[in-house]
Amino acid sequence: MPFTCGPDAFGDRFTLEDLPLARPGGGYAVQKLDTDTLLDQRSRVFLPIRHPQLHGLFASFDEAYSAARNWLLENALSPEECPLAIVPASFDNTLQRHVLIYGVLTREP
Repeated sequence: MPFTCGPDAFGDRFTLEDLPLARPGGGYAVQKLDTDTLLDQRSRVFLPIRHPQLHGLFASFDEAYSAARNWLLENALSPEECPLAIVPASFDNTLQRHVLIYGVLTREP
């Protein structure tokens, strides 16, 4: 059976401009739920938001979705086995680190 991910496998589709965010969103990030880790664009591994080499912001929801799907496929996991979410995030130039605008999302609300 071929690998499939539904359109909402990583949360509902959104645009940064349409969200009422407490701080401006700088891009779309792939967060591993229950952690403060984001998918790094370069290494394609999950790194903590404070990691100095993290490049965790994608320019579009579609880019983040594709990266999340590819990560699951490369690691032979399903969205149920390793839940991921596409979230708005930013980069704080003063602190030189990524910021999870919604904080650490959990599997259970």
